Amino acid sequence: MKAEYYEMQRSFGEIRLFPESVDDLWHLSHLVGPGDLVFATTLRTVDSAQDKLRPEKLEKRPVRLGIRVERVELHTFSNRLRISGTIEHGMDSGSYHTLNIEPGYELSVIKHWRPRDLERIDRAVKASIHELVHVLTIEEGEAELFRMRQYGPEGVVTVTMGSGKGGDADTRPAFFARVADPLAELKGPLVIAGPGFIKDDFARFLRSKIPDVAERMLVAETRRIGAGAVQEVIGQGILERIHEDVQLGSEVRAMEELLTRISKDLPAAYGRGEVQKAIEYGAAEEVLVSDSLLRDEGIVHLLDRAELQNARIVVLSTVFEPGKQLEALGGVAALLRYRIQ
Repeated sequence: MKAEYYEMQRSFGEIRLFPESVDDLWHLSHLVGPGDLVFATTLRTVDSAQDKLRPEKLEKRPVRLGIRVERVELHTFSNRLRISGTIEHGMDSGSYHTLNIEPGYELSVIKHWRPRDLERIDRAVKASIHELVHVLTIEEGEAELFRMRQYGPEGVVTVTMGSGKGGDADTRPAFFARVADPLAELKGPLVIAGPGFIKDDFARFLRSKIPDVAERMLVAETRRIGAGAVQEVIGQGILERIHEDVQLGSEVRAMEELLTRISKDLPAAYGRGEVQKAIEYGAAEEVLVSDSLLRDEGIVHLLDRAELQNARIVVLSTVFEPGKQLEALGGVAALLRYRIQ
């Protein structure tokens, strides 16, 4: 993401945003909401005298419109963010229109910006500086590669193959070769994770076969493979060693701390009612909220009050396991400075 800030007055103003990836579209889906004014260049049918004579020749032309947002939808499979609303500036004022925002497009957003909005933009801008991180989880005969999106891990490829030493034929070299094949195209950091020694053996294989990839490699010990191993890698803080701007690390640690406090009856609150009470008492030190509730006016009001009390806000993606765990607890929770009755 790239961002250009224009003159801001008391948190109100215009920010010009340039999404570069599906991650950026995900951020935009939480930055743009109903009531905001969004300007972008879009395609729209332009009538002319000739068009009216030959209606079958109607064509869409690029025009710049400003729409008052009513609905925002993210389509991750088509890499597109749909922003719909009523045209307030430009041709056909008063008509309904949908902006289809894709990576590489530009849009300007005029609204009241909350501190967490500006923090999200800053995080997205910093993340764009770095190449995407990949995590390969591996054990005997099975490996899975994940791409670390800012909204959660995305499965890339799974390799399964009979393996092991001591049989009629050692199939491990062939297995390693198949696993290494998709890694040759990676440009960013790579984490090799899994239980036992096979991850170390595979790391040695990479150093001998694809040394340029091995130079960007870290090896991590985990109890399992698959998505569970990715969560362990994040919880260990390994991704922060690669670059400090991986939001998922704070999500995992915050959720683990919440569950620990609940199990040990330490100061914590979960569910809308309990969290509201904690914020009213000024006891909330850190508020956890699932991204699915960021359009809920009641929750937004709670977050605003928490920010006024200098509470830290952690938004958890419901695409990833910690966010799903938080949803099961009501979608909002808080780590407290002290116990309340």
